[in-house]
Amino acid sequence: MAVSGIGPYDPQNVFARILRGELPCNKVYEDEYALAFHDIAPKAPVHVLIIPKGAYVSFADFSRNASEAEIAGFTRAVGTVSRQLDLEARGYRLLSNVGEEAGQEVPHFHVHLFGGRALGALLPG
Repeated sequence: MAVSGIGPYDPQNVFARILRGELPCNKVYEDEYALAFHDIAPKAPVHVLIIPKGAYVSFADFSRNASEAEIAGFTRAVGTVSRQLDLEARGYRLLSNVGEEAGQEVPHFHVHLFGGRALGALLPG
């Protein structure tokens, strides 16, 4: 179910609970700025979620309110994960859903990293 509108950050969202260690995840990578873990319902052979450790609901919120160090650290984490998973040579897709019409399910900014096969067109024609 998609997030209805972009409201204030909900500290009880599933990603916040994973960050606090209240829920498990299949971790791929972690540093002081980001956590990456396998999606529980993968849409491709490789489907990893990468989340900043700060409380941001969307890309707009993150880009407006995160520190320069958080932005750089998160961006570097995405690149590190793509290299660790050996996706550079064949290619991969990054996707971030924001709001109801885009299908955002968790109100915590995150990117999906997809790879491991040809992914086809981004949107149906």
